[in-house]
Amino acid sequence: MVCEFFYYAINSILYQRNIYPGDSFSTTTKYNLKMVETCDEKLKEYLDSILGQLKDWLNDLNVKKLVIVMQDIETKETVERWSFDVVCDKTIKTVPGETRTTDVKEIQRGIQNVIRQIVATVTFLPVPESCWSFDLLIFTDDEVATPEGWDETTAKFIPQGEEVKLKSFTTSIHTIEPQISYKLTG
Repeated sequence: MVCEFFYYAINSILYQRNIYPGDSFSTTTKYNLKMVETCDEKLKEYLDSILGQLKDWLNDLNVKKLVIVMQDIETKETVERWSFDVVCDKTIKTVPGETRTTDVKEIQRGIQNVIRQIVATVTFLPVPESCWSFDLLIFTDDEVATPEGWDETTAKFIPQGEEVKLKSFTTSIHTIEPQISYKLTG
């Protein structure tokens, strides 16, 4: 569920922030909400690749954070940083064969709240005044090897940027704590 949430959150952010044209998205219903999903085949392949690896790391409880970085194409300056801290309850590893029950409806309500907040951010985030690109960063535990074809990078923070925390949600194993950092314009 967490990886699926990230898929729809990323799509929603890319749509809301006009990183891709609006007509390159279609709508679908998920979590009892109208959601956007990319129709761009190259973007789908990219997201499938990244999220496939993310799913493995989430299952192994090795993810600390997923970050969506928006950069000005011309200056390469980071102008927005969507950070999703992932807190894993690793105590599940200490009891072999332990399973946990989850209230799926409660998790879905948490996901709905976060997606609604993502959509609402357009009311306060600065309107992009230039063309932006995006990158996905995944922060893992130190002992996790970097997969072939992946690069290590910096955190791409925004110096003296504004920060807004969004509501979090939890499963019985993962807690997702989103926040946005952005550069003030003008």
